[in-house]
Amino acid sequence: MVAKEAFIAVYMMANRKHGTLYVGVTSQLLLRVYQHREGLLPGFTKTYGLKRLVWFEPRESMIFTIHREKQIKKYKRDWKINLIQRDNPNWDDLYLGFTG
Repeated sequence: MVAKEAFIAVYMMANRKHGTLYVGVTSQLLLRVYQHREGLLPGFTKTYGLKRLVWFEPRESMIFTIHREKQIKKYKRDWKINLIQRDNPNWDDLYLGFTG
């Protein structure tokens, strides 16, 4: 199951390296990613099989997190890929680092 730590973050999910991307915001990152991975949330991530957490940015307030999410959603695809590859060049599933 999911570790109990919860924090506010903007995040990106993918189905594979350079695959389909989803940008989201949540106050409980690990729970939300678990829901995406298990297909518990209807919508885009379930439809396209986006189960890999490839990037996230912890934030201190939900207001600033939502603002950051809106910024990232406006970015061109190449810019989003650069964000991911800067910290996660192999597009590893970062969720696994939280859950062991």
